[in-house]
Amino acid sequence: MARDGICAIATAPGEGGIAIVRMSGAGAREILSACFRPARAREILSHRMMYGHAVDARGVALDEVMAVFFAAPNTYTREDMFEIQCHGGGICARRVLERVIALGARIAEPGEFTRRAFLNGRIDLSRAEAVMALIGAKSEAAARASLRQLEGGISGFVRGVGEEIKEMMALVEACTDFPDEVDEPDAARRVRAGAEKARREIAEKCDERGARILREGASIVLAGRPNVGKSSLMNALLQQERAIVTEIPGTTRDVLTERIEIGGVMAEISDTAGQRKTGDLVERIGVERAERAMEGADVVLIVLDASQMRTPEDEALLARMDGRCIVCLNKCDLPRRSDYPGAIELSAATGAGVDALVAALSDRLRAAGGMEERMTQERHLRLARRAMEALDRAVEAIDGENPLDVVEIDLREALGALCEITGEDASEEVIDRVFQSFCVGK
Repeated sequence: MARDGICAIATAPGEGGIAIVRMSGAGAREILSACFRPARAREILSHRMMYGHAVDARGVALDEVMAVFFAAPNTYTREDMFEIQCHGGGICARRVLERVIALGARIAEPGEFTRRAFLNGRIDLSRAEAVMALIGAKSEAAARASLRQLEGGISGFVRGVGEEIKEMMALVEACTDFPDEVDEPDAARRVRAGAEKARREIAEKCDERGARILREGASIVLAGRPNVGKSSLMNALLQQERAIVTEIPGTTRDVLTERIEIGGVMAEISDTAGQRKTGDLVERIGVERAERAMEGADVVLIVLDASQMRTPEDEALLARMDGRCIVCLNKCDLPRRSDYPGAIELSAATGAGVDALVAALSDRLRAAGGMEERMTQERHLRLARRAMEALDRAVEAIDGENPLDVVEIDLREALGALCEITGEDASEEVIDRVFQSFCVGK
C-alpha cells in the first residue's frame, strides 16, 4: 500500500549538468500530470522518458526538463514514483520541488526512499546499508564490496547459515518431543558438529582489520634511518614532489601523510623522521612520532640504502620486522655496498623498481582488504561476533552434557543475531539508527 507522497532533490547541491527531483508514494501520477507538460500531448506511460516543461499552477514554464514515471511495483520503493531532470544548479530544481510540495507531497526524511524499499520488501536491511556504503565508497575495492552486498552477497550467506541453525533447532525439538524415536546422544553429536560448522562459516566472513581497510583505507608507513631516500620514495609513489628532499640528515622532522589509491584500495602513505639517536629536541619528537606511526601501520616499508653499508640503526629496524613489513633497497643506481635477500631493489631517483614496489603493495593491500565476499559493516561484524559467541556456548553446553533444550536457547540467540543483520528480527530503534546516516533523496 502506497504511503503519503515524499519528495526530495536526489542530486548533490551545486552547479552541474542536471539536478533530479524525485517523488514516491500516493498521488505520484497525479502530481506529475499537474506539474509536467509533455511536448507532445499524450498519456503518461510508465518507464518512458518524456521531454517537456515543468510548470507552475498557471501553466507557466519553470524549466525545460525530462521526466519519467515509474508505476509500482517495478520501482525503487515499490510505490509509484517519478523523477524530473532539471537543469543543474539550485534554482531550477528548487522551484520544481516547491511545486511538487504545493501539490501535496512532503520533504523526505534522510534515507526515507530506501527505508520504504526495505519496508515494502524490495531489499533487506543489509542491502539497504550497502546503498549508502556504495555512495560513500572511497576506493574501487570498497565500491566492489558494497556492490556485492547490494546484490545480496551477505543476505544469501546469512540466510544459508540461518537455515543450518534452524535445522539444528528442529532436531533439538524433535528430540524433546519424540524422545523414544530420536536418540539424544546422536542428536547432540549432530548439533555440536553443526554448531561448529556454522561458527567456522561465520568466522570466515569476518575480518575486522580488512573491513576497516576497505571502509577507511590502509596505512602505509615509510621507515628508515636518515638519508636512505624515504622522502624521495614517497614522491615517486605519489608521482609528485610532496616531501622535501635534501642531503641534510634529519630534513623530515614530522610525519607527512598523503592519500593514494593502490590496487583499488585507498591508503594513507606517511613519510616519517629518520630513526636515529639525536640531541635535537624537535627531531627527537619526530622520531617518537615515527615509532608510533610504525606501530599502528597496516604496511611498513623499511627503506635501506644500497650505496652504504648497513648501520646499527638499519639492523635495529630489521630486527623488528613482522608480516606487515616490506624491505626496500633504495639507491640501486649507485655503486652497491650492501644487499638484503628478498628486498625490492629500486631507485627512487630514477624510478627503476618503483613499479615492482607498487605491485607488491597492491598484492598486500588486496589481500588485507579482500572483503568483497565478506562482512564490511561494523554492525554486521558486531552481530556476527554475537552469533559466534552463542554457538560457542551451545558447543560448551553439549560438552557439559546439558539437556538439548538448554542448548536450543543458545541456538536461538545465534539465529536472532544473524536475522538482525538482514533486518528480519531488527527493532524499530535499530532500523532508525541505520537510516539516520543516509542522505536526503536516497
